[in-house]
Amino acid sequence: MSKILIIDDERSIRNTLKDILSYENYQVSLAENGMEAIKMVGANEFDVILCDIKMPEMDGLEVLEKLQEIAFDVPVIMISGHGNIDTAVEAIKKGAFDFIEKPLDLNRILITIKNALDKAVLLTETKVLKRKVSKKYDMIGESKAIMELNDMIEKVAPTDARVLITGPNGTGKELVAHRIHEKSNRVKKPFVEVNCAAIPSELIESELFGHEKGSFTSAHKQRKGKFELSDGGTLFLDEIGDMSLSAQAKVLRALQENKITRVGGDKEIKVNVRVIAATNKNLSDEIGLGKFREDLYHRLSVILIKVPALNDRLEDVPLLAQHFIDMICSEMGLPLKNIDEDAVKELQKINYTGNIREFRNIIERLIILGQDTISVQDVKSYTKA
Repeated sequence: MSKILIIDDERSIRNTLKDILSYENYQVSLAENGMEAIKMVGANEFDVILCDIKMPEMDGLEVLEKLQEIAFDVPVIMISGHGNIDTAVEAIKKGAFDFIEKPLDLNRILITIKNALDKAVLLTETKVLKRKVSKKYDMIGESKAIMELNDMIEKVAPTDARVLITGPNGTGKELVAHRIHEKSNRVKKPFVEVNCAAIPSELIESELFGHEKGSFTSAHKQRKGKFELSDGGTLFLDEIGDMSLSAQAKVLRALQENKITRVGGDKEIKVNVRVIAATNKNLSDEIGLGKFREDLYHRLSVILIKVPALNDRLEDVPLLAQHFIDMICSEMGLPLKNIDEDAVKELQKINYTGNIREFRNIIERLIILGQDTISVQDVKSYTKA
């Protein structure tokens, strides 16, 4: 049952609204002035608030401002018998969900309340999803290596400095890039990822910079590239060591000038993008072999972050095991499994050439094939190559 607070200094209006909304199965509370309402909101949770504008001592717009401070996510519907366009606009600017004039129309009130409740549900669902996404990119572990990595992320994220992330396959370089974006000032803007190794060399320039219609055989319409799509946000160039030299030259120019040109076009387009790159290759060796531009390397590596291999932080295995057990059981809709202490110790003896990716696969296998409590024998049986 949704809870509604009505704030109005006229008793007849308060009681009438209460009778109507109670009949519609809402739980209704009443306040005859702003101060009383603020105390009630501080002590209780409401789903929607209806607030009169013209009230003694503290008018509705002042009440609205206070409500925005203590319950900013609760929709507030302003009502007034002395309303005009300017008042309505001011109320909406201050954060009101809607504005209704007196005499009140029953259908308008019910529809507006329903819309406000729908919005509140969407906001709640969005918060839950954001928490889930944020949790997905948590850095799990308490080892010295992972703590140093987290400290580096905390320092680097709020800046616009370019970052080059290195480390073996499966260590979580993409996770680090997401984490930097989440903690940056660009978090409300796009995070766009490009896997340079997965795109053929002849298509990588179109993927990054877009193309004009007719610029090549299959270019049937104009297309924006990843640089344009990530404008204002973060562009993550994964496996940048596999990018062609011609594409490297264009990326270098984009980083130098903050401008790009679509394939087949001559118009310069300004872009505001933070570039984070990652590679499992030794770029110094690639530079020596003539496969990677040294000037691009120096443009990208303002900050160097090395992600540790799992073998270098085996003390994190107990936390990682519990984390993946919780996550995988939840994803599969299975009862939560336990794991023996000896089984965890056995997991710490494994040589993880595939790092976190391999470890997650092992835990998933143990959840599916192992006993209700994963035993040391399960680990020995189901982790053999």
